[in-house]
Amino acid sequence: MGKEKNPRRVAENEAMAKSRMLRTSPQKLNLVAAMIRGKKVDKALTDLTFSKKRIAGDVRKCLQSAIANAENNHGLDVDELVVAEAWVGKNLVMKRGRPRARGRYGRIMKPFSELTIKVRQVEEHA
Repeated sequence: MGKEKNPRRVAENEAMAKSRMLRTSPQKLNLVAAMIRGKKVDKALTDLTFSKKRIAGDVRKCLQSAIANAENNHGLDVDELVVAEAWVGKNLVMKRGRPRARGRYGRIMKPFSELTIKVRQVEEHA
């Protein structure tokens, strides 16, 4: 008699993870997201581990979450996963300021962004 199960937001062979409130600009985050799009997950994790970008650690954490969701919640094979999509969105911007010369005020914007990663299981062609 209970409530019906929620429909899946992604296809049967996909899983996703989302990171909100990442303290970087969307433009900088998109550079790292572009680095992993379309790659196999083990190669993407390696690239993120050795990336010099500060935000790469948070992107790696989100990708690991998507892989864990695929394995534990949807029963997908980890060895056949690829990063199908990785997109970046804006979040809030903290406005800060700094006094400047001659009575002026320099605005300092501290942007936040959010990242969504979708992994998909693809069968390897032998």
